[in-house]
Amino acid sequence: MISAHTDPVKQQVAAHWNRRAAHFDEDFGHSIRTPAERAAWNRILDLILPATGALDALDIGCGTGFLSLELASRGHRVTGVDFAPSMIAQAQKKAAERQAAIRYEEADAEQLPFTAASFDIAVSRHLLWTLPHPDDAMDEWIRVLRPGGRLIVVDSQADVSASPEPLDNARKSPEYSAIGDRLPFPSGWPREEIEKLFAVHRLVNIASDLFFDLVAAEERCMEEGLERRIRRRYAVWGDVPR
Repeated sequence: MISAHTDPVKQQVAAHWNRRAAHFDEDFGHSIRTPAERAAWNRILDLILPATGALDALDIGCGTGFLSLELASRGHRVTGVDFAPSMIAQAQKKAAERQAAIRYEEADAEQLPFTAASFDIAVSRHLLWTLPHPDDAMDEWIRVLRPGGRLIVVDSQADVSASPEPLDNARKSPEYSAIGDRLPFPSGWPREEIEKLFAVHRLVNIASDLFFDLVAAEERCMEEGLERRIRRRYAVWGDVPR
């Protein structure tokens, strides 16, 4: 596979997120702003995380560290990777401010720099749609999980019938406009397609959640004039066979 540093598609993706990093957390859905959103995320994380003790957790495409911090706050040992250096810098800054012991490093989600069976859980959030080779990525994510480990994909799709996406949406950016035809699902992966991808890669105990409470909380933000978008949000998870 072509390296992230030489692949023109990945270079465009990295350029976009490097440009967005400084203000990323200000955008819709990238942080928790209301008690209703906090309650929804608490329910979601209780549902999708294995009910065990401290785990070795990998946050793939960690961005500014939203999920890394959530996992660390629940006592897990967290490593976050992203191939946009500016995102890693923001994540490191937030972790330092919150005194969270999270290890961050720059890495390609499709070519992870870890030995096999290094982690108990691997999670990605709003990453899958940005990847030119999702099957290769899935192989990598499963490779670094231990037998019985869990893979979690958090994703979304815009409900264009309810509200138009803003002009600054990533998919309409100059970077993504140049490569959209080289991404399998540039408008976001449907939940059913993620479930099929998990099944093809022989994960077991596949389940999903539609995040109805989180969507409702975000709709209230929209009604209060804080945002003009509605998105379908969900997670899919499955386990590596023992």
